[in-house]
Amino acid sequence: MRSSVSAVVSLAVILGAAAPTAVARPHARALQDKKDYLTDTEADKIREANNPSDRIKLYIGFADDRLKKFDYELNRQTPERRRGEVLNGLMNAYSGSMDDAADQIAEAKEKQVDIHASLKLLESRGKEFLAQLEKLEQGSGPDFDDYKDTLEDAIQATKDAISDAQRAQKEMLPAPVRRKPS
Repeated sequence: MRSSVSAVVSLAVILGAAAPTAVARPHARALQDKKDYLTDTEADKIREANNPSDRIKLYIGFADDRLKKFDYELNRQTPERRRGEVLNGLMNAYSGSMDDAADQIAEAKEKQVDIHASLKLLESRGKEFLAQLEKLEQGSGPDFDDYKDTLEDAIQATKDAISDAQRAQKEMLPAPVRRKPS
């Protein structure tokens, strides 16, 4: 209990100290828009993407990258000193990418943008990712307890993204077919 109270107090102190800085710096808003798990280059790609369809594709690519890095770290012969933190960070970044990809569906609906191709990609790649995650869940290596909870969260995020994509495919009208004038 004491550690959670001190964590809340520490957070309040940090936020209190950061608030004047955010007002003083006009580019603070741009810094807040960047997700914690994205590199600066990835965040720039997201900002430059013109529509939800492009952003979905980018987020799926980022999720794939995080899973590959996770697999690499898990199978390294000489692990990092803080391997558990690294594995959890990569799995959280994967979950964030999948959540953000699914969030783009709502934006596309709101803007009435055709994202059918991206939805199919999200569903198919999501199923691949889910199979990979479930395989990880069945294996219980020496570090399994370190990332078990974040793995469960990642599995749930993937299932949610797949179901959101399937639901959106049913609900969204197909793009209008343009006919050549006769």
